[in-house]
Parts: sequence; C-alpha cells; structure tokens
Amino acid sequence: VKVKIPFGNKYLDAIVSVPEKKSRYGVILTHGAGGDMNFPHLVSLAAYLASHGVLCLRFTCKGLNIAYRTKAFKTVVEYLKLSDDYKLSGVFLAGRSMGSRAAASVIRQLSQDGGDDDFIQGLVCLSYPLHRPKLQSKLRDEDLLFIRCPVLFVSGSADEMCEKQLLEGVASKMKAPKKIHWIDKANHGMAVKGRTTDDVMEEINAQVFSWLRENIELEHK
Repeated sequence: VKVKIPFGNKYLDAIVSVPEKKSRYGVILTHGAGGDMNFPHLVSLAAYLASHGVLCLRFTCKGLNIAYRTKAFKTVVEYLKLSDDYKLSGVFLAGRSMGSRAAASVIRQLSQDGGDDDFIQGLVCLSYPLHRPKLQSKLRDEDLLFIRCPVLFVSGSADEMCEKQLLEGVASKMKAPKKIHWIDKANHGMAVKGRTTDDVMEEINAQVFSWLRENIELEHK
C-alpha cells in the first residue's frame, strides 16, 4: 500500500507491506545516506516480514542531515501510532546505516522527552555506522548508550564503518538488552565475496525476524 505522510509542507513517500492476518506489531524501516525505500535490502526485508505476519512500513527521506532524518522518522512513528487503518500495539524502529542512526536518535529523544514511548518496542540497526572509515577515534555511540529498549545489530565483520571490537565495546556499555549478529566477511554494504546478495539477505531477514519474534508474541488468531 503506497502512502504519503505529511511532513512540514511536503510529504514522505512510504510503502506499507501488510500481512494477510492482522498484525499487532509493525516495523518502520528506512534507508542509508544514499538510495531510498526501494533499496533491495529494504524491499527484501519488508516482504519477508509481511509474509511472516509482521507489518512493515518503509519510507524515503532524502537529506544527509541527521537531525532532519530524525525528525522525519519521528513523523512516521506518529503517523503509524495514530493510524486507524492498522491499530498497532507497538513498533520496532529499523534502519540501514544512517537510517539506523536516525532510528536510535528518535528513541533517545522520545525517552528523554519523557513521552509515552511504550509504543516503541525496540531497535534494529543494519550496518550501524559507528564511525567514519578510518576514523575510529570518533564514535557515534551517544544515542546507543541512552537507549533502554531491546536492540539488534546486524553488521558485517569487515564493515569499514563499524569495527568489530569497537561495536562490541559499545554494546558492553549499553544498558539496553542487545544482540549482535555478525555477517561473516561482509562489508558496510553487506556484500560478501563468494555469496549472492539473496543468500546474504536471507540470513539477515531470518535473523531480524527471529529476534523480533523473541521480543513480541505474534498473535496468530
């Protein structure tokens, strides 16, 4: 289902992948610095989740300013929260690369505002960009350290923007329940020599779904 979500004086384009049976929980998914909601990894994950009973809304937000991206993400959360079409009990925020930074930032802001953030159940970070390539001294970990809801990281063990030991170090300082799934030999774009994109996506999709399932009881009524 294509939707346009009002955002300031314009609209955010989004697509909702709706499962056959009514879903109580949803995932809001967005892309990295480049691309849009039709980025193959996002399309693949959305289809997988919907086919396994989880609603997935993916949206496009251009703009490389993290504050702007965060604001847009917040607008989408609000849209889904108030939507009469889907009446969800809660959502998980998910993003790829910069999109996962925006998602983390939304969760931190909502918890600091003391707002009712029971609606947000958790965070999925695909290729979280912990640092710029070769700039390991400046970590983008401030939002992560504030988060209290469950967090799943899916990262490549050869990601040039997320060194393995550094992410494990940050995770050990996090107060939230967290899990890291390493895609062996994958780079920031989740490409692995000798493996097809579909094969890698299958591993990612299955990991995300099983983690979601652990964190929610999906109702199959």
